[in-house]
Amino acid sequence: MLRTLPIIAFLLTPSILARADYRKMPCKTPEIESSCFHTHARLTLGNGTPSVRLWPVGTNHLYGIYSNSFGFAHQSEIVPSDTEAPELPPTVTKHLPKSDSGGWTVYGDFEVCPLEPPIQGHMQAACIESATHIFAPKQ
Repeated sequence: MLRTLPIIAFLLTPSILARADYRKMPCKTPEIESSCFHTHARLTLGNGTPSVRLWPVGTNHLYGIYSNSFGFAHQSEIVPSDTEAPELPPTVTKHLPKSDSGGWTVYGDFEVCPLEPPIQGHMQAACIESATHIFAPKQ
């Protein structure tokens, strides 16, 4: 048992390093920059995958929010999925509740970058580059 601990520690080290590099990657990259757009929307945390979803007000479309294209494209053990806690702009996170005792909702103006082409009737993967005019109603 004691001989396997160093091996396990060695195998886990790359995943920790990959996670650190992964979190440094931006949402808006030169490859997807042309598809990014601004919208007034509701951002919510709820049950399901991905748990953070964005609904542009006045539409029937829903975006599942990821930190960046790398988190969406590579669902592996080395690069963790960020379907439960994607990176959000600081202007959003300062309005979120301190505890994760349930869902939350905020409204605002978001710059959204789709990470995949739209499919009628399906949630579309996206990341949020920036957010302004954030309003968090009392929960």
